[in-house]
Amino acid sequence: MTNPARRAVERLAKRYGQGSSRPLYGYLTVLAIYSGTAATAAALARLTGRQAPRLALSDVFLLTTATHKLSRLLAKDAVTSPLRAPFTRYQEPAGEGELNEGVRASGTGHAVGELLVCPFCAAVWVATGLTAGMVFAPRLTRLVATTFTAVAGSDFLNLGYDAAKQRLDQLAS
Repeated sequence: MTNPARRAVERLAKRYGQGSSRPLYGYLTVLAIYSGTAATAAALARLTGRQAPRLALSDVFLLTTATHKLSRLLAKDAVTSPLRAPFTRYQEPAGEGELNEGVRASGTGHAVGELLVCPFCAAVWVATGLTAGMVFAPRLTRLVATTFTAVAGSDFLNLGYDAAKQRLDQLAS
């Protein structure tokens, strides 16, 4: 972005943020990357003659559950914290292998950090990637989505098991 355009965005950010420093320029950068990636995927699909698949309700359920699990894994899991570490700061455990982290970077890094610690925000990117996968490599995408759907199901069963065990321990006391 040119200097006058960047200055215009920074002025807008000051008015928008009412004194707080919201990284609108960073958000704009992240939005441009997302839009460019999605447009490139669409153009590549068109150039290669690939059609958007007709997704069955079972595919939508599979992609929804896999998106949920994969976005939480990316945004909250302790094991994936090295991916977030350049943009975040550890705050505290969030239970069951998850972490709460705060954004520590500024500017575009702040916008990326917010994206990386928010499973709701990451879900847009994950769902877009999985959907693109259904266009370019549907069998592999279904296999990956099935894996993460199974992990999500296992998480719920583990949490249910732990809750039932705690309840039984309370009743026994």
